Amino acid sequence: MYLYHYGLNQLPFTITPNTQFYCELKSHDQAAKVVLTALNTGEGFIKVTGEVGTGKTLLCRRLLEEIPDYFYTAYVPDSYLNPDQLRRAVAQELGVETADIESEHPLARALQDKLLEINHAGRAVVLIVDEAQALPEDSLEALRLLSNLETESRKLLHIILVGQPELDERLAQHNFRQLRQRISFSHRLTAMNARETAQYIGHRMRIAGYKGEPIFSAGLVSALYESSRGIPRLVNVLAHKMLLLAYGEGRRKLSHKDLRLATKDTSDTRYRSPMVRLIIWSILLVCVAISAIVSLTFEHPAWPWNSVA
Repeated sequence: MYLYHYGLNQLPFTITPNTQFYCELKSHDQAAKVVLTALNTGEGFIKVTGEVGTGKTLLCRRLLEEIPDYFYTAYVPDSYLNPDQLRRAVAQELGVETADIESEHPLARALQDKLLEINHAGRAVVLIVDEAQALPEDSLEALRLLSNLETESRKLLHIILVGQPELDERLAQHNFRQLRQRISFSHRLTAMNARETAQYIGHRMRIAGYKGEPIFSAGLVSALYESSRGIPRLVNVLAHKMLLLAYGEGRRKLSHKDLRLATKDTSDTRYRSPMVRLIIWSILLVCVAISAIVSLTFEHPAWPWNSVA
């Protein structure tokens, strides 16, 4: 595609959750710290939520790499599972052969035996459930029951629920109060700010092998941030399309026209021209200045401009 044109080793802005491109953003770093702290204190349920495109699946994969080796990790990426399918998915992640287990009780027993076996080896199991907002109600209840498995001193299973904000809405329902009260640690992923967006773009370009002068100017990055609202997935989509557009015209330098066309072709984004952005910022600055003058006028009524001639 455009790798040779820009001197890249790989595509920098794919939407595939590749941990090689993981960028130490503040919100993601805080989420990882919350999860690791909760695990080290022996908590059973941990919750991480975030809007679509904020990097939840990438965080899951990063956690699988960072969780200490004395935890046995299991990952369930598909949450559209009934209770039996969910238990089988967890059991298979733990190495339990489930093909010959036909009913619920033998499966539950085999799963419990495996958890005890891992516990006797001095380890605990961490289960990460991605897209948890999609779990059916009875599957959420099955998870709660799984979390009941414990010895006299510690939990056999730690569960990390990762999902969209709809997960919070579901757990707020009265019938989920038992599960809700067991979640002792939680974190909400947020979109990037303007500075983080610039850091994110530069980081991905460097990881992809780019070594030249920045092709995303500071003004263009600022406009890209506004167009994407700092959502990593949208930044990736827009940046990739911009690189394609410039490549198609034989250019290495990107322009606001590239961003405008990319935004026009991408849902859930918007484009403001540099002039419109300048006008908006000017209006905001004038409002701030007026507010400051009014505030000072009331605080210092004896100042000269308050005197009436």
